Amino acid sequence: MNPRVQRYLVAIEYIGTRFSGSQQQAKDRTVVGVLQEAFRKFVGQPVKILCSSRTDAGVHALSNVCHIDVERISKRKPGEVLPPHEPGVVQRAVNHFLQRNDGDVMVTDVRSVPSNYHARYKARERTYFYRLLSGSDPLSILEKDRAWHVPEELDLRSMQEACRILVGSHDFTSFRAAGCQAKSPVRCLDEFNVIEVPSTPYFPSIMERAESILNNGDDPLTYPSQTKTETASDSTNFGETFGIRRRHRCYVVTARARGFLYHQVRLLVGALKCVGTGELTVSDIERILEAKTVSAAKPMAPASGLYLARVKYELP
Repeated sequence: MNPRVQRYLVAIEYIGTRFSGSQQQAKDRTVVGVLQEAFRKFVGQPVKILCSSRTDAGVHALSNVCHIDVERISKRKPGEVLPPHEPGVVQRAVNHFLQRNDGDVMVTDVRSVPSNYHARYKARERTYFYRLLSGSDPLSILEKDRAWHVPEELDLRSMQEACRILVGSHDFTSFRAAGCQAKSPVRCLDEFNVIEVPSTPYFPSIMERAESILNNGDDPLTYPSQTKTETASDSTNFGETFGIRRRHRCYVVTARARGFLYHQVRLLVGALKCVGTGELTVSDIERILEAKTVSAAKPMAPASGLYLARVKYELP
């Protein structure tokens, strides 16, 4: 512990498409590598960043958390140690340099913490979201690399039934990658469910806007998504539908636990998708779970639909 050094807990969001994962690598572009470079430009010296959760290439984060030690040295008088920067100053300054470097990482929060506070080991809980878009049409370019496109219709009720089997404490050997280095395959899924939500980006139709006005200004974004994908034939007026994309049905899987095995969430979602399309039954999920072998699960879901949503702490 160096009393001249201030440790910061830093929350970040990022689009993972152009990163080779979060952890620093010698040659490839990573989240930590880009963040360390922004901090180096800010403080004028190299820094080391440790993340609470590793994310693979292509995986996004609504909120990942890391810690960093900074010794504030005067740039005018080298060797003179100055009082630590306020967290708000750190956030604004680092974001300034991040936005000059492709802008696919942003600092969303900064907190000063004791020098022994560790972003990984102090984490109490982690939540992941996974987005699936179901529909026969190609994805919009606005959704490129942001979701898993499933052309088939998905049986939501069967998927929810499969989720109930997987919630709780289990040996998840069948749902971890061969390279997993965890000492134990037992994990407790505090939450695992799937719901249907409005497609994103979502903008209300003329009908929804009119209904919103009639319903005293209710927000149309709170309306449940349509049970069937819109088609051009739904309207007899071709002029009203020309150039309007058909909507995909959007499903979000939530997985919440203290910690996860390597590729566990993507393997679980891969099996869940197969239940939704009828390739697997709910009984098959029970069989795969009980098999306790790495090769039992179906191919895992692609990285593009996975989002680290939140890392929960008890802050000092």
